[in-house]
Amino acid sequence: MYTSTFTFAKGDYDDEFFALDDTIAQVARAIPGYRGEETWENAATGLVSNVYYWDSMEALQQLMSHPSHREAKQAQARWLRGYQVVIAQVVRSYGDGGIAHPLAAAAAAH
Repeated sequence: MYTSTFTFAKGDYDDEFFALDDTIAQVARAIPGYRGEETWENAATGLVSNVYYWDSMEALQQLMSHPSHREAKQAQARWLRGYQVVIAQVVRSYGDGGIAHPLAAAAAAH
């Protein structure tokens, strides 16, 4: 399993941003191997992190190569004040089952 974490500083959003963001989210959710996502905001810095969970690197690469994702990447400076992407392999995931999580089923199997 893999994660792709997109951390960014908010900028000025317009209708085009919201439409493209919605399209990318729909595309991601339709890719076989998409596990789910979480969004976090750091109140101290104002940074936002979107964490996407994937069964495989191939599934993640489908999103990265999608035309809508490429369009957003090229136009990001219009809407964001900076960003960072981290791709990581999930070595292990576990919890007590008390919260919903995209990897809860994987954690229960271990």
